[in-house]
Amino acid sequence: MSSHIVEEAKRCLQCKVPKCREGCPVQTPVNEFIRAFLEEDILSAGAMLFENNPLSVVCSLVCPQEFQCEGHCVLGKKAGPVHISDIEHYISSYYLSHIEGRRLAGNGHKVAIIGSGPAGITVAFLLAQRGFEITIYEAHDLIGGVMRYGIPGFRLPKDLLEKLKDKLVDMGVKIRPNTLIGPTLTLDDLFRDGFKAVFIGTGVWKPRKLDVKGESLGHVHYAIDYLKNPEVYTLGRRVIVIGAGNTAMDVARTALRKSLCRVTVVHIGDPGTMSALPEELEMAKMDGVKFIYNRSTVEILDEGIKVRRTQRGGPGGPKWMILEGTEEILEADTVIIAISQGPRDAIVSTTQGIERNPQGLVSTDECGRTTRQGVFASGDVVHGARTVVQAVKVSKQVAKAIEEYVLGL
Repeated sequence: MSSHIVEEAKRCLQCKVPKCREGCPVQTPVNEFIRAFLEEDILSAGAMLFENNPLSVVCSLVCPQEFQCEGHCVLGKKAGPVHISDIEHYISSYYLSHIEGRRLAGNGHKVAIIGSGPAGITVAFLLAQRGFEITIYEAHDLIGGVMRYGIPGFRLPKDLLEKLKDKLVDMGVKIRPNTLIGPTLTLDDLFRDGFKAVFIGTGVWKPRKLDVKGESLGHVHYAIDYLKNPEVYTLGRRVIVIGAGNTAMDVARTALRKSLCRVTVVHIGDPGTMSALPEELEMAKMDGVKFIYNRSTVEILDEGIKVRRTQRGGPGGPKWMILEGTEEILEADTVIIAISQGPRDAIVSTTQGIERNPQGLVSTDECGRTTRQGVFASGDVVHGARTVVQAVKVSKQVAKAIEEYVLGL
């Protein structure tokens, strides 16, 4: 056992009103699991974490803790906060390695889960624990969704996803990989075959275009596609990443690790307007990523990108004004576009009765009910790209709504 973990746990003040818990989107019982851990009952501590958040082992690595649990720790006001994420990850990893998934007596009801990202896995665990017969339909060959294909391995080791898969299988969950619901099998087929409810958690896998000339050239790629399998890309010596968020940082840092190249992130705005978390920006800079600010890409060329300088717009106008007469060419062998993504429409386009909002996201109420009876949704396909813990938070409410719907409660 790492002495660091024990020492950090001992720093916890066991506050009567734990601000750390209030700062967590899923209300993780921080003081309780730390107390159980210090009382040498690590399995009880792990059970607390898993029952509250089946993806605790993932969230402890990828959550923005500085704004959540650790950002609310009272010790952070005078010294450093307790490293809650380190303690949580140690306990959650141990728990997954030492407990067996229990297959409960079934309640006779089948529920289909489309997509095995954070939302789908959360709903699958919660409903399996309540006796539902669960089948997960995954379009890729392995489960995990954005956790596997969108978060680099240096941030989230993929063996953790295999442990989660093993627990699902032990609990009786059936997993059908390489199955895209919509083109061949439809939601109507699922209901025909006895599923009482269908959950859609397909995420956002459709890249958003820059919509500039040259975007179809052979050396241009989209971030979400690149992160799925970086090994198949030949990048060359100079890579430009267009974007400002965490995904752009993941792409830049991955490119540096996979290829001997110089990586430059190009952002349309000022340095202070980057949407990536401060920690992600700092790590990218430490890895050697370079940044160019206040440049708008107006065309992609064989030799790189043509940009113009920008400045802040005035009230009522565009956020960033493009300055005429400031064109320059930034040379690159590869250009990767990382400016967000939206949902694919494979399901909605083949199903009647499911409404979407103007952004193409599935419309639901606060409990994940879509406009078609028996169909529920949550995660990025409803709210757009967000954090794993936010997907867990909403999906817990949706799992309860599915249970109440199927059982007629």
